[in-house]
Amino acid sequence: MIQVKEFLDTEYSLAEKRANEFLAGLEEEQVVNVLYGSYAKSQTQGLVHQRASILIVYKTK
Repeated sequence: MIQVKEFLDTEYSLAEKRANEFLAGLEEEQVVNVLYGSYAKSQTQGLVHQRASILIVYKTK
């Protein structure tokens, strides 16, 4: 069965750390794809909020 796991965070390094911990528990053959995206959103007060998203597509045993 194919499944997905998403890691979202406002800090890229934290999302990356969690994704790597998850990947460490998988066999290499189970990993189908790893996708990364980020965006920044400006608010009226001049603040910018950045978010990182890592999506792991994998096969279950």
